[in-house]
Amino acid sequence: MTPPPRDHRRLVPAYLATTGRGRPSRNTLDRLTVLLAPADPATWDLRPQQRRLLQLLQPGPLSLAETAAHLRLPLSVVRVMVADLVDAGLLAARAPIPDAELPERQILEKVLDGLRTLKSSR
Repeated sequence: MTPPPRDHRRLVPAYLATTGRGRPSRNTLDRLTVLLAPADPATWDLRPQQRRLLQLLQPGPLSLAETAAHLRLPLSVVRVMVADLVDAGLLAARAPIPDAELPERQILEKVLDGLRTLKSSR
């Protein structure tokens, strides 16, 4: 029996991305925290993992959990990296939109029904 194909990328221990630290400098980072990269990180003096994180955010904001998934790193590691970048002023992080400020479900359902009607009339 042939073993499944392996990903040929080099495995780097997660603690190297955080320089060995296990806790972020701020506890306000939730898995749904929205991350925004304000500028192009190409000219900044960053570790490779930090540069990858900021490049990932260049097209637009992502949540902390989405960022961790794209980077294929544990959420706890990305939380430490994000806290460092926020502390350095290289990254903006904001709380997710509260449920009270989201559109009402009935409005969204009406929009969805309207879109379905448009699609079926073609």
